[in-house]
Amino acid sequence: MRFMIIVPGGPETESGTPGTEEQFADMQAYQEEMLRAGVYVDGQGLQPTSKGARVTWEDGEWVVTDGPFAEAKELIAGFSIIEVSSREEAIEWVRRWPRSCAPSPGRALELRQIYSPEDFADAFSPELAEREARMREEAARTAARG
Repeated sequence: MRFMIIVPGGPETESGTPGTEEQFADMQAYQEEMLRAGVYVDGQGLQPTSKGARVTWEDGEWVVTDGPFAEAKELIAGFSIIEVSSREEAIEWVRRWPRSCAPSPGRALELRQIYSPEDFADAFSPELAEREARMREEAARTAARG
């Protein structure tokens, strides 16, 4: 089972100011622990919304709205993806999140399970599953090239 740990954004992440050396070291230690345990898949921080855009479908057209975005409680500052055997194991990894990187009061890390082809039953035909596998392999090769 794959899970995404979603890190909420806020004024500190929206300012574009990078974290402290302590935070970087703590997060690297946490990711290394997950890597040694064989559960770490990926994780990244996201640039502030001032460098992003929202693209919405309105009246049959795509509409682009440049950042920054005012709805601070809906912002995402980063994510980690882990692969574990259960929801409970995923929660245990979230509980190990570095204290120095904990969200500010009133914000929470969010844990969401990622769909897998098996979750779609008959709607995901063997042909679609094969196509998905090929696409993931190609994506992994592209990522490995850097």
